[in-house]
Amino acid sequence: MSYTSNEIRAKAPIAASEATAGDYIALLKPRVMSLVVFTGFVGFYLAPASPHPVLASIAILCIAVGAGAAGAINMWYERDIDAVMKRTMSRPIPTGRIAPGNALGFGVVLAIASVTLMGLALNLPAAALLALSIAFYVFVYTIWLKRRTPQNIVIGGAAGAFPPMIGWAAASGEVSLASLALFAIIFIWTPPHFWSLALYRSQDYANAGIPMLPVIAGPDVTRRQILLYTAVLLPVTLTPYLLGLSGVIYLGTALVLGAGFVTQVGRLWFERTEARAKSAFRYSILYLFLLFVALVVDKVAGGMI
Repeated sequence: MSYTSNEIRAKAPIAASEATAGDYIALLKPRVMSLVVFTGFVGFYLAPASPHPVLASIAILCIAVGAGAAGAINMWYERDIDAVMKRTMSRPIPTGRIAPGNALGFGVVLAIASVTLMGLALNLPAAALLALSIAFYVFVYTIWLKRRTPQNIVIGGAAGAFPPMIGWAAASGEVSLASLALFAIIFIWTPPHFWSLALYRSQDYANAGIPMLPVIAGPDVTRRQILLYTAVLLPVTLTPYLLGLSGVIYLGTALVLGAGFVTQVGRLWFERTEARAKSAFRYSILYLFLLFVALVVDKVAGGMI
């Protein structure tokens, strides 16, 4: 069963009970934030500069707060569809634990604070990239694309690819080809990651009227696109090695993890089950985490040698 936009908004609560600190933390989407912060840290660590540890901590804090701010504003705007999706209906705004206006104010204040602190403590290029990532997630992905096109996650996924560039700029004060390579890895990884989730949550998206690819084009087209993007992703992950940013430790890891990802999505094509889609989604998270861990390990090992 799907709902019209007016029916969805009617289901969203308009009053809020007393919120706890945990409710406001939930607004920041901490599980999503953790991977964002880690990739931002890797970008900072790989950059050809070594700022003071205090400045490094401030940079990572700003990335975390900026990501959380974008998440809070996203929850404010999507409170209507969150109220009818099983995956999101227990969030603080749909359940009435936080008033929509409070969530919006919380997100806006954190966004301004994170960008301002990044600019004052680190540098303007990093602050500009952080502001761009927040604005892209809120205005391009959340407001413009998500409810209008099945390509929402393809274009809008750029917002989640900015953190390593922000970290790199925070350390070095510039954007380089190497940091763009890190951006490209996450950008190409995002569609197969989210479409794997959408495959087994397609009814949820259909009920909320969100035109995710499985809803609009069907599961077969979605699986084909997942295969295509994963095939493109493998050579893209080799660019840090080709640019001299990493060595053979990363190269070997990228090849092994890439083979595992191709295997996962290949099985997804032949085993068209919810369990297989969940497995591919979970592997995609582990894949990106381990890929960026390998970048750090490679640099540490190179330094020791």
